[in-house]
Amino acid sequence: MPGRRVLALTATCSVLLLALAAGLIWAAFTGVGPADEDGSALAGAIDSRSVGVTAILVVFTNLGSTAAMAVLAVVTGIVLIVRGRRVDGVWLIATMAGASAVFTLVKHVLDRPRPPLAVRLVEAGNESLPSGHATMSMAVVGALVVLAWPHLSGPLRLGALLVAATWIGGIGYTRIYLGVHWFSDVVAGWATGAAWLAVCTGVLLWRRARHPEPALN
Repeated sequence: MPGRRVLALTATCSVLLLALAAGLIWAAFTGVGPADEDGSALAGAIDSRSVGVTAILVVFTNLGSTAAMAVLAVVTGIVLIVRGRRVDGVWLIATMAGASAVFTLVKHVLDRPRPPLAVRLVEAGNESLPSGHATMSMAVVGALVVLAWPHLSGPLRLGALLVAATWIGGIGYTRIYLGVHWFSDVVAGWATGAAWLAVCTGVLLWRRARHPEPALN
């Protein structure tokens, strides 16, 4: 059961990450900070393209799409609910749905254009900022790590973090490589997903502190 210090730390992290996400979204929209690297990052990605790498990254980006992350969250959430971890299952699905709503709203409000059509290798139909793939991969994969954390030992925890970081970073890279997002879109998406995850994790810890559920068998 988390103590007050854990809840206070989570709340502090949430506030800091929300501020960071807002700052990075503003920076991307106004063309400062990470946005200074947008052109060079896209040019570097274009220079590194090859037929084989492109084929692999198209598959990878589809596995990390917003739809795929939503399916992963819903299926895992249902499994948790069926196995008696109702709060965890509902929390996972709600975290995913909230992340989707947040990035969709920001996209509509800011309406930042994507990179030019001439450099895109896959279709992308909505606004650019923040990257939905980056936001959802951070929120959903991060949420899975949060749920698994109490059931893992030290080495397995490190492994989970490394796998999650590789997946999240890789998905973000595919969006730049494929020419459908600016570098700053991806960075802002990661920050948005992390901020939303921190807020949701705080809610989960608060709920667990008052109504602990049986451990998963």
